[in-house]
Amino acid sequence: MTALPPISATPTQADWTTVLASPPALAVPWVQTAAAQGNADAQAVLGQWLLDGHGMPCHPAQALHWFLQAAEQSHAMGMNMAGRCLENGWGAPIDLFAAVAWYKKAASLGLDVGLYNLANQLAEGKSVPQDHAAALQLYRQAADQGHAKSMTKIGRYYENGQVVEKDEEAAFFCYQEGAQGGDFRGQFNYAGMLAARGRLPEALEWLQKVPLTATPAYLRKVGTVLLGSGHPEFRRVGQQMLDKLT
Repeated sequence: MTALPPISATPTQADWTTVLASPPALAVPWVQTAAAQGNADAQAVLGQWLLDGHGMPCHPAQALHWFLQAAEQSHAMGMNMAGRCLENGWGAPIDLFAAVAWYKKAASLGLDVGLYNLANQLAEGKSVPQDHAAALQLYRQAADQGHAKSMTKIGRYYENGQVVEKDEEAAFFCYQEGAQGGDFRGQFNYAGMLAARGRLPEALEWLQKVPLTATPAYLRKVGTVLLGSGHPEFRRVGQQMLDKLT
C-alpha cells in the first residue's frame, strides 16, 4: 500500500493524486488534518466527502462548514458548493439569495459549474430577475470549458428558438456534445433528435445510458414520456426507467 505524503500547507498535484487514490481509512484523516490546518483544497474535499458520506457518516451541516471555510479563502469550488448547499437546504435552511451570491463569486473566478449554477438561477428567475440572454451567455462560457450540462442547456435554447433563432442543427450538435460528455439530459434529448431522424438503434443506445446517472425525478419524468411512445422498444426502455425507481 502506498504511503501517504506528509501533510503540508501546499500539497502538490502528485500528493493529491496519491491521497485521492488511497482507501478512505487513510485518506480521510489526511484530508481532515490538512483542512484543520487551513488548506482550502482539503476543506473543499472534506466538505464533499461529508456531503457524500465518503469514508464517514453523511453530515451536511459539517459539509457546509468546510465549504464556507474554503470559500472564505476564495476557493472557487468551495464557493460553488456553499451555494449548492444553501440552494438545496443541505446543512442549513434554503437561502437562494445567499446561494446566488456564492455562485456569482465562483463564476467570477471562471469555474464552469459556478457559471452553470448561476445561469440556472437566471434562467429560472426564482431568486433573481429572469434573464435568459444572460443565462445563455453564462452557459456558453461554461460550455467553452467543456461543461456538458451547459451544452445541453444551449441546445434547448436553439431547439426552442429562445433568445437565439431556432436552429435544429445547432440543437442537434449541442445535445450530441452534452450526451457524449455524460449529461443524462443531453443523452435523452439527443436520443429524441436521433429518433426524429429515423436513427432508432442509435437513439435506443443513448436512452439506455440515461438511467446510469439520471436523478430519480428525471427518470420518473422521461420514463412516463417514453411509455407514451409509438415505438415498442422506447416503451420498454421507459418501463425499465420506472422499474428502476421501485
